[in-house]
Amino acid sequence: MSGQGEGAAAPLSDLRVIDLSRVLAGPYSAQLLADMGADVLKIESPGGDENRMWGARWKDGITSNFHSVNRGKRGITLNLKSEQGRALLARFVADADVVIHSFLPATGARLGIDYETMKAINPKLIFVSVSGYGEQGELANRPGYDLMMQAFSGIMSTTGHEGGPPIRSGVSFIDMSTGIIAYSGILTALRQRERTGQGSWVRVSLLETAISLLGYHGVAWMHAGVIPRKEGSGVWHLVPYQAFMCSDGYVLAGATNDIAWRRFCKALGCEDYAADPRFATNEGRLEHRDLLVSLLEAKFAEATVEHWVGRFEENGVAVAPLHTLDQIMTHPQVLANDMVVEAEAANGEMTQLIGTPFKMTSWPYHAGVAAPALSADTERVLSGELGLSEDEIAALRRDGVI
Repeated sequence: MSGQGEGAAAPLSDLRVIDLSRVLAGPYSAQLLADMGADVLKIESPGGDENRMWGARWKDGITSNFHSVNRGKRGITLNLKSEQGRALLARFVADADVVIHSFLPATGARLGIDYETMKAINPKLIFVSVSGYGEQGELANRPGYDLMMQAFSGIMSTTGHEGGPPIRSGVSFIDMSTGIIAYSGILTALRQRERTGQGSWVRVSLLETAISLLGYHGVAWMHAGVIPRKEGSGVWHLVPYQAFMCSDGYVLAGATNDIAWRRFCKALGCEDYAADPRFATNEGRLEHRDLLVSLLEAKFAEATVEHWVGRFEENGVAVAPLHTLDQIMTHPQVLANDMVVEAEAANGEMTQLIGTPFKMTSWPYHAGVAAPALSADTERVLSGELGLSEDEIAALRRDGVI
């Protein structure tokens, strides 16, 4: 297991999880469970999760993409297209609390990895489906990845500059957010099971996550038909609130109300802008956006990032420098909040990973083991948990089941 606190039992130490999911969303939800002490068994096809092929490879031969969402899991392989593989899966499911998968609905049904089949094996099971477009509707069986969902959901239409090409977010935020939503749904279903004794089918999808992330954009369209203009690093409904080029780099600064605007002007040394009736309110600033932004850009260009960050902090105005990955992953604030952790990799060495994004005073988390090598625990699990003999395991390997 990954998550281990000192002096207290892990919050989810009595939870058994089967992770059949691939890529990012489902595996991330399972990793969050593992971080809290759950026993997570990742079951891959003999060829492995395609996420093993993406990203930089660490010294243990495992890619950064796979490492990022598979910490703390044991790993086995099963060919679920074979009857023997599905029979072995059923034995694991019978003793599990949670099963997470990311098969298309039609594929899951064909393999017998659907709620009704799993429920018949284990009525108390929390069965989690992570799909691209949801379980209902004509697109339910369309494959979906983060890139496609950024476009399909309309999110991509809100990014970049007016008249410019589509811009993908640099991080797979829909995938990762879907993992967090799945984790939330799992915990909710487990809480309900405590009350009712019944299992549940938790359904999450990249589409539903993306629509929820539209947030105020979606509501603005429903309420007033507003389709937001693309504003680069800014937003259509508030100004100033964007990136500004300094003499040596960028800062992001904003004034979220008129009081903050006056402080913004004081920090920038341009109190006359605050007194200008054209800029006194957000409505006025929006009306004169292009003029105001050009004036502010000229002021920011006069000094360094460090200078402006200091000035804005002195005046209580929200500001941040634009960091690169090498800067943020070694930043004292990130380290102080335990967002870089060490875990034992498959080759026995210690490697660094991103920590769990929430902390509990009752249970001080620290990472244990990193992602498993492909099929690292297959023989140990089949013999130790299912009681298979060496000859039986050898036969499964000969038949391509493992």
